[in-house]
Amino acid sequence: MATGKTKTIAFTKMYGTGNDFIVIPFIGSKPSSPPKMGRDFCDRKRGIGADQLLLIHKSHKGDFKLQTINPDGSEAEMCGNGIRCAAKFILENRISQKRELIFETPAGLKTVKCLGKHSFLVNMGEPIMKGKDIPVNLSGRIINRPLKTELKEFRITCVSMGNPHCVIFVDDLDNYPVEKFGKYLETYHSFPKRVNVEFVNVISQTEIKMRVWERGVGETNGCGTGACAAALASVLNGFTGREVTVFQKGGKVEVNWEKKDGKVYLTGMAEVVFKGEIAI
Repeated sequence: MATGKTKTIAFTKMYGTGNDFIVIPFIGSKPSSPPKMGRDFCDRKRGIGADQLLLIHKSHKGDFKLQTINPDGSEAEMCGNGIRCAAKFILENRISQKRELIFETPAGLKTVKCLGKHSFLVNMGEPIMKGKDIPVNLSGRIINRPLKTELKEFRITCVSMGNPHCVIFVDDLDNYPVEKFGKYLETYHSFPKRVNVEFVNVISQTEIKMRVWERGVGETNGCGTGACAAALASVLNGFTGREVTVFQKGGKVEVNWEKKDGKVYLTGMAEVVFKGEIAI
């Protein structure tokens, strides 16, 4: 009996300060079903396994367009760790010779600058802090605001880095029930587009420690936009200055909320883990 040849697609597995990604370029073609690819490829038992799938496309607005797909098939507006990996992939594969790349994302145009072989600086833009724009079903800025739920009352600080974040400061971070409360708050009715939840312990005026529950993913060892949100919340609550080192399970990143232009800058690493092909 004749059998058809299995169709495969090349991928690169990459890592960026706590998050792992599957990177696939579609410069001259289009993926058939990004949500299905995200569910299948990110599965850690039956697929490659990753926190997110990154698809790189042509762009008419920037140098490239970045599409970020979660393991549940949903699409994230922005990923601070992922966009550094996308830039690393483009430079390493000589798709572009530019040391500074502009990416089109659902959260707007984002600029990534190569600082070294593994180090990249991302201009994350200005944060969104009005409740309805984040979005959160609360008015005005949400800084240390009480949120009464059926489980308990949380004190929350909310911002958007192109995607929504809810930051909660805790004392015993290592033993905090992140899965229980993160999963609960992600889909809580106060957050109409769901929410990423950061649990933060302040170490000093310049350092914080963070654990994160990512929307559509679960607890991960790092999150770039989450690190930015945690740093901003620390500033807004008077705990730190505007330059903050954020420690996560997957390593540290540097966040600078620049006073002059109001923009947030994220510095961190990106590296290749391995390359391969997967059947589709």
